[in-house]
Amino acid sequence: PLPQQSELNSFLWTIKRDPPSYFFGTIHVPYTRIWDFIPENSKKAFQQSHIVYFELDLTDPYTISALTSCQLLPQGENLQDVLPHDIYRRLKQHLEYVKLMMPSWMTPDQRGKGLYADYLFNAIAGNWERKRPVWVMLMVNSLTEVDIKSRGVPVLDLYLAQEAERLRKQMGAVEKVEEQCHPLNGLNFSQVVFALNHTLLQQESLRAGSFQIPYTTEDLIKHYNCGDLSSIIFNHDTSQVPNFVNATLPAHERITAQEIDSYFRQELIYKRNERMGRRVKDLLEEYPDKSFFFAFGAGHFMGNNTVIDVLRREGYEVEHTPAGQAINNRKLRKTLLAFSSSSSARSPYVMSRELPLPFYPRKEEKEEKDLLSHLLLPDGIDVLEKVARKYKKKKKKQQKKQRLRQFNDLWVRLEESATDPPPQIRIINGYTVEPQPRGHGRSSHAHSDINSTHQLSHSLFLSLLTLTLHMIWLH
Repeated sequence: PLPQQSELNSFLWTIKRDPPSYFFGTIHVPYTRIWDFIPENSKKAFQQSHIVYFELDLTDPYTISALTSCQLLPQGENLQDVLPHDIYRRLKQHLEYVKLMMPSWMTPDQRGKGLYADYLFNAIAGNWERKRPVWVMLMVNSLTEVDIKSRGVPVLDLYLAQEAERLRKQMGAVEKVEEQCHPLNGLNFSQVVFALNHTLLQQESLRAGSFQIPYTTEDLIKHYNCGDLSSIIFNHDTSQVPNFVNATLPAHERITAQEIDSYFRQELIYKRNERMGRRVKDLLEEYPDKSFFFAFGAGHFMGNNTVIDVLRREGYEVEHTPAGQAINNRKLRKTLLAFSSSSSARSPYVMSRELPLPFYPRKEEKEEKDLLSHLLLPDGIDVLEKVARKYKKKKKKQQKKQRLRQFNDLWVRLEESATDPPPQIRIINGYTVEPQPRGHGRSSHAHSDINSTHQLSHSLFLSLLTLTLHMIWLH
């Protein structure tokens, strides 16, 4: 039986103003595993807020396109060309093992949805020889039996994005793709080889039955539903920051581990928290009469130098909201009416203000959408292209039934973007999207932007890598 509302964990914080705004901590696990344990007041805050912001907009094709490009090696390079021969050989052998085992890993429910093992393998590992080693490391950790069994259901943050669209809410994102992607690519070659070698050691040990992962997805779910809110496990899931440092590592490896740990903490926790907090502050100041719901990875709200700390330094009062505590709406109803009737907004922040009527895809379309949405983003390029071709023919029919979704809701300003967005993208998650050209109507802003003798000594570092790979952030 489910616990009483007052006994549930709460990952909701209230930004006290009139009307109130909210922070909500998410994790990258199938939403069906945790939804019943999310307090009703958190759900109510989401439903009643009229602007919902995420780290990245995972329903926007430019985001997916940029993530795809970020994962790839430079043109003309392949993984075999850049990796040490022994690591490449072990990697290829492991992927062959996974492909052989995947049919036996899939659940009857997945097979009932028409998911085929070959399709699922290609969707996750497609084009792996063209990917940068750091992304291959993350991919390898998502190719485990436990993770494969969870494919096909959206993770929590993506589910909230889908719900926000269904409810025709205003949506946005506080980060550019490059701000999440480039720090991973910023690791130097020796650090990447260190991490990939350890990843393969873990997977080889798991296959041999000589190693158990200290922290699993099940542990993450348990802590989120009924555990300690301060648990470090949430930082692992949110920021992909591994705890490499282990006193039992050989001295030269310990130095490398410390360097990687320091780099990730600075780039993927502290810098992001500061940047996200400043952008939240700017949004709150730009829209003083609006109620926001900021859904970020739970680790961004825990520990030191959090997003909440940034807001408090700026004078905002932010309080944790326990389960069962009433949500104070005050101006919210009036504000919602005023916002929905406003014809324009003069703001440097890009948000979609013209939303189409709700679109309910056919059953088979929704199932493929849910599968793709839960893959390690981005999916194999060949799979994205397949989806693009599939939905291209539907575009004209959909245009007759509804207006195209014009998703100009990434945070970034045009002048901050280092690259121009592609002129036209028709892909992913069951949507057919054609970004509007610059200068069209409302705004001139556009989308922006791992030997057996060491197995036990490496376990602390390895524990993280299983926790972080249900979608990037992405965290």
